Amino acid sequence: MSPIDHTIDFSIVRDLRKRAGMTLDDVSQKSGVSIAGLSKLERNQNMIELDTLYRLARVFGLSGTDLLKLAESCSAHCKTAEAYTSGPFDFEKVSFKGIDCFQAKAKAGGNLSKPEAHGDEFEICWLRTGSITITLPREQHTLTPGQALKFDAALPHSYEILEDSEMTILHLEKTHRF
Repeated sequence: MSPIDHTIDFSIVRDLRKRAGMTLDDVSQKSGVSIAGLSKLERNQNMIELDTLYRLARVFGLSGTDLLKLAESCSAHCKTAEAYTSGPFDFEKVSFKGIDCFQAKAKAGGNLSKPEAHGDEFEICWLRTGSITITLPREQHTLTPGQALKFDAALPHSYEILEDSEMTILHLEKTHRF
């Protein structure tokens, strides 16, 4: 496995263009960027100006920020899960920017009333096997296999394990777009 490359790779523009079934000429006409400039950009032979970034992003229905993020992260990132226990849960956790992914197992009778501290994020609990109850300030949900619940993780919440259970839990960073 090679080390992660943190360079910006605008060959993603070629990928987006081809996926949209567009030619260089099509993108040039819609963005106002010359064919030569687009070709060099797609081959990472020149830097992009901010105005060009925004004009190209609009052609593909993206924000300039989204196009830049695609160019920054066009390589896959591999991580190894870390295992740990918290209350009645045995976890395996993998984290990437903006998302934490957990595989969790818990035995019947377990209860976790103060889950680990959360930031400004959403939590999704997808029950694979067993039965659990998630209690929020004004509501309570009992999940059975195949059901999932999404809620604001900043709210006080608790997990009660009704039957031996396995679940996938995701913490998703809330994004603020303007």
